[in-house]
Amino acid sequence: MTTEFVTGVVLAAGGSRRLGTAKQLLPYRHTTVLGATLDVVRSCAFDQVIVTLGGSAAAVRQQVDLTGVEVVMAEDFGSGCSSSLRMALSSVDPLAAGIVLLLGDQPGLSAATVDQLIADATSAAITVCRYRDGIGHPFWLSRGVFGELDRLHGDKGVWKIIESGRVAVSRLDVDAPMPLDVDTWDDYERLRASSQP
Repeated sequence: MTTEFVTGVVLAAGGSRRLGTAKQLLPYRHTTVLGATLDVVRSCAFDQVIVTLGGSAAAVRQQVDLTGVEVVMAEDFGSGCSSSLRMALSSVDPLAAGIVLLLGDQPGLSAATVDQLIADATSAAITVCRYRDGIGHPFWLSRGVFGELDRLHGDKGVWKIIESGRVAVSRLDVDAPMPLDVDTWDDYERLRASSQP
């Protein structure tokens, strides 16, 4: 296992425009979509966990257990997830070698995958997870790329860095399908169906 200090950053500031209601608060198992995601994240080998909130922040604070996480408000959340990430970077502990970037609407995330990423990735600039069906989150982003991250704008900004060829990108092979995330009602129904025993 790595002895580096590692911060987990959970992006959960979106306004859920496509869904029409706060996806963070959709019921999932014994909690909510964001609550279940944070349960997984808290079980991982992080030294610090940051969650970004924006859309529906007041309701999230009331309905989601935020124990053990630092909340960062992304006031400009409507301009895309890059603004949320930039806000989170300002709160990353100076000791952190880098961050693991996670999505707040991916409660099917595997803690084992995250811990493997933490253990294997800290020598790389960027590491992505290569699932059976494609590349997806979580991502390892070393402190060396924070300057690039701080200049991002809009949605899918991190993907632009990954695909640019300017930074070496490693891959962690994960023998599983990519965890579902929730952007539409169909996504949510698939997620609920996948969680049935």
